[in-house]
Amino acid sequence: MPTSLPDLSIRQLEYLVAVADHRSWAAAAEAVGVSASALSQGLAELERRVGLPLFDREGRRRVLRPAASEVLAHARQVVALTGDLAGWAERTRAGTSGRLRIGMIDAAAVGHFSAHLREFRTDHPDLELMLTVGPSGQLLDDLESGRIDVAICVSPSPQRRGVVTSPLLTEDIAVYSPDGTRPRRPATWGPWVVFPEGSHTRALILDALRELGAPIEIVAESHQPDVLRAMVGIGMGWTVLPVVQAEMGTDALTNGRVIGSRDLVVATRAGGATDPAAQLLLAALGA
Repeated sequence: MPTSLPDLSIRQLEYLVAVADHRSWAAAAEAVGVSASALSQGLAELERRVGLPLFDREGRRRVLRPAASEVLAHARQVVALTGDLAGWAERTRAGTSGRLRIGMIDAAAVGHFSAHLREFRTDHPDLELMLTVGPSGQLLDDLESGRIDVAICVSPSPQRRGVVTSPLLTEDIAVYSPDGTRPRRPATWGPWVVFPEGSHTRALILDALRELGAPIEIVAESHQPDVLRAMVGIGMGWTVLPVVQAEMGTDALTNGRVIGSRDLVVATRAGGATDPAAQLLLAALGA
């Protein structure tokens, strides 16, 4: 049966390291925040528990015995590892380490906040940021099921039970024509390449087009803005996209006409505990 030392305390080991690292007991006691007598009592108790004398007397001074080197090496390792653990716990409480699972629609992840995410990861290297990019409906499903902690998505309509949202930003959505000219008479617009049925943004787009009196003929659908841009580029149809997605990349669309807007929100689970890491990220995004 392996032997063990009875109830060595980290504080006693910290005292031993302090004595080894300072020129006097008074300095060592000050370094660990105790009186010289408390330091002496703690080290006497450490000797009792180890079962070996750790100090020799040289006049009025007490110095570490050479045989104490193994105990001192162990003490240094334990004190260092305990400091690492304390630092990790503090960083976790402060939100600077651990894991954060966030979901974003592509306009947020690629268009609005790519620089913010890059800077956040640089500033918090100990925090594991897991990013899911997808449509709003999928992200809200993932949030409700517990697969992600926070979602940045289009404001749901109607609001979902069990989900709390707060405003993040409002962005313009605009019409773009295949020939790159600025759209003018809504009655001549179309046919359309748009987001698929069930998309939050598609509902906003079709409502805006109907209000303007534009004919609704849909010839192609895709969740991917770059695919919609490419379809417009080859003359397959007109589209309506958030400006940040339409006017980016090598196949950027031009001369869009703003016909409305959509609200992006921060969505969290109702009643969920506040996640310090999530709060740090949202602050970095300007939420």
